[in-house]
Amino acid sequence: MPLEQITVFLENQTGRLADVTKILSDENINLQGFSTTEARDYGILRLVVSDVKRAKEALKNAGFTTHIACVICITVEDRPGELYKILNILAGKGVNIDYVYVITGTRIILSVENIEDVEKILLKNGVKLCS
Repeated sequence: MPLEQITVFLENQTGRLADVTKILSDENINLQGFSTTEARDYGILRLVVSDVKRAKEALKNAGFTTHIACVICITVEDRPGELYKILNILAGKGVNIDYVYVITGTRIILSVENIEDVEKILLKNGVKLCS
């Protein structure tokens, strides 16, 4: 079951990340996890939130450019080598991972091209998907 994440494109300026989190707070939307990347003039913020539709609308109304994407959320055991085992399985099946980030504790987001096929591979190999 794919998870929706919001991608927000930000100017690389002081306070822009605070602006996004204030909007979510004002809307009583829980920020469950995030990832940031940056270039010289802009940044990309990926968010996992409790209410994607309301968050996207609130951010859009505030002038932010957003995009919704489907990703996979997995839960890994908190011990050495667990992520390697999962990534090795996917590599062995020829799965390319566009990006990966941790959202909370042992919950990890994976962006892949064919989500349904990758979820089947993961489940077949005993990997837990987030609920």
